[in-house]
Amino acid sequence: MSIRGVSINIQGLGYRYSSRGNPTFSNLRLEARKGEALAIIGRSGCGKSTLLHIIAGLNRPTEGIIEFDGKKVDGPSSRWVMMFQAPHLYPWMKVAQNVGVGLKFARWPEKDKAERVAEALRLVELQDYADVSVQDLSGGQQQRVALARSLVMEPELLLLDEPFSALDAFTRASLQRDVRSIAKRLGFNLIIVTHDIDEAVLMADRAVIMAGSPGKIVTEIEVNLPDPRTRQDAAVQAMRARLMDEFHAAAQVAGTPFTEEAKQEEVIIDA
Repeated sequence: MSIRGVSINIQGLGYRYSSRGNPTFSNLRLEARKGEALAIIGRSGCGKSTLLHIIAGLNRPTEGIIEFDGKKVDGPSSRWVMMFQAPHLYPWMKVAQNVGVGLKFARWPEKDKAERVAEALRLVELQDYADVSVQDLSGGQQQRVALARSLVMEPELLLLDEPFSALDAFTRASLQRDVRSIAKRLGFNLIIVTHDIDEAVLMADRAVIMAGSPGKIVTEIEVNLPDPRTRQDAAVQAMRARLMDEFHAAAQVAGTPFTEEAKQEEVIIDA
């Protein structure tokens, strides 16, 4: 596959759900280099998922601009793809059919489509499951199908909205490692929204911490760690501790209300 990343430029970005409502966030500024893996961390209510949806072109900002390689983003595109918490597969289709559905809608020739689907399945290590019903797969395997469906379109940017949060710890760690490895091998950008500090350390080149209501970017930290990364590495543990300290400091600076929902997330973050 011939895939390249994209330079991202976000300036003065703001969003309101209604004209009379309080802003979800305002005047956000963020840039990303081609091929960079960026993690956006924050508690519920800071606007991180809304920001991701706007970057994907699924929502329109109230103010400000988003540019990819100098061109304004004004809607969805096959050049950037989002993965959600649920894989959203077609249950009546087999694995290869689910992976190739985007190519089918794009009217690709059958031979070319089959070659591209086979390549995507190899990337996610599901080449032996092409003719299996997706209903017979585990949750982790279904997310790998969703990942292959994203990769088959050769995106410049893959956006992840906590897609591994419902998986068991072993499967989650495996997918975190593999998605980062594939992104680095093929050169596309990652933007990961999470409140899992470990996930940010294991997958990102840089972590952006959002806090407050309305949300704002409080701090950014370079995650300069060699690959492959494992939770047991001393350097990973040290970076995790640093991010944890910055996360709590950001919440205090931004004055984030410590609600019951925030308390529940605290358990996840400190796990």
